[in-house]
Amino acid sequence: MTDRPPVLRVTEQGEPILHGPCRPAGEQDFGSPELARLIDSMFATMYVADGAGLAANQVDVDLRLFVYDCPDDDGIRHTGHLLNPVVEPQTPGRRLLEETEGCLSVPGANALLARPTRVVVRGRDQHGAPVTVEGTGYFARCLQHEADHLDGGLYVDRLGRRDRKDVLRQVEERREEVFARRDRAAEKLNWRGPVVSCPSTCRCRRLDAEAAR
Repeated sequence: MTDRPPVLRVTEQGEPILHGPCRPAGEQDFGSPELARLIDSMFATMYVADGAGLAANQVDVDLRLFVYDCPDDDGIRHTGHLLNPVVEPQTPGRRLLEETEGCLSVPGANALLARPTRVVVRGRDQHGAPVTVEGTGYFARCLQHEADHLDGGLYVDRLGRRDRKDVLRQVEERREEVFARRDRAAEKLNWRGPVVSCPSTCRCRRLDAEAAR
């Protein structure tokens, strides 16, 4: 790519696309240049918003896809994307950890939320190949958070009434500041992508090759 991927608008709590299940990716999506561009733009948008993960419906796209760039509790960085993710069922007696959680679609707010400390997610990469991702600690929280988005859920849906009310208060107080900070970050973004490692001759990069002619 010669130009940076476009930064997309992040949808906010209350918009219909965030509150219903997303459509599964199909053969028309896998390997397409449109999907490759969307993934790159989602990474750019996530970096501008200072996030660790971003789901497609958070950029107003109805597709079971999320991207992530997130450390685990050992400081190991995990970067990638998943289409059609399925979280493996948790075993009884699973260990839960209560930590602070926020969301780019609930700007400026956070709340304590208990989640399992380990999770396994199975899905597909942008070419349709099977992928299995295992997360622990903070990375496990990220994977579960993004998978929830694709089912139409936000972390605030898991909170009690009092905590949800406090989240709304935080958004009201901090929303404008958050968006101003994102605007400043967008102006400074020098990340060029793409984030995938497939060669420039790959079908998914066809639009880039054609644009360069």
